[in-house]
Amino acid sequence: MDATILLVEDEPAILELLAINVTQSGYRAIRAHDAAAALGHISRALPDLILLDWMLPDVSGVELARRLRADPRTRDIPIIMLTARADERDKVLGLESGADDYITKPFSPRELKARIRAVLRRRAPQASDETVSAGGLELSPAMHRISANGAVVDLGPTEFRLLHFFMTHGERVYSRSQLLNHVWGDHVFVEERTVDVHIRRLRQALEPSGHDGLIQTVRGSGYRFSCS
Repeated sequence: MDATILLVEDEPAILELLAINVTQSGYRAIRAHDAAAALGHISRALPDLILLDWMLPDVSGVELARRLRADPRTRDIPIIMLTARADERDKVLGLESGADDYITKPFSPRELKARIRAVLRRRAPQASDETVSAGGLELSPAMHRISANGAVVDLGPTEFRLLHFFMTHGERVYSRSQLLNHVWGDHVFVEERTVDVHIRRLRQALEPSGHDGLIQTVRGSGYRFSCS
């Protein structure tokens, strides 16, 4: 699945270079020249990851990271800090502010891509394009393909995203509202019962192969994907 990456950088040349590298890596780039613009984008829709420059004209990247981590809505967004500061104390400060990783300028496109993939794999696996296998199912985000014991399963786009999220967050129970936020996005306003409709469609698609039981209803709590 294509991840959306918010680029927060005040130097136009570097911002454009980041956007080119991110886009060429298969991600969707959103540009912001300062913290205010970044918060504006975030208020409309949560990105899958933020590349955040340390030095910004209005609020520092460190302070912005702290604000995002203090807000329940944004605290789980993966953040990679970008800076020319190479001192160990600065790296520690960046990480303690809530950043998941730290890249020192200048950096190569290859290093940037590797760090983005590593952070997404760790913090937001549903935004990664890596193939996932669980319970006899194999899901390839890059090919938009799902197979059950080798047989192709036909799913609609929403059911595909839903199954991808479940497979990358196995055994955990999610409420309808949590699934709406993670799968549909917190900027999409639909009724919670919409989740039930798509769960039913997902189970129907998995039923012929006998994998519909992987999607379990937890009474009073929500749903989970379980192989046990």
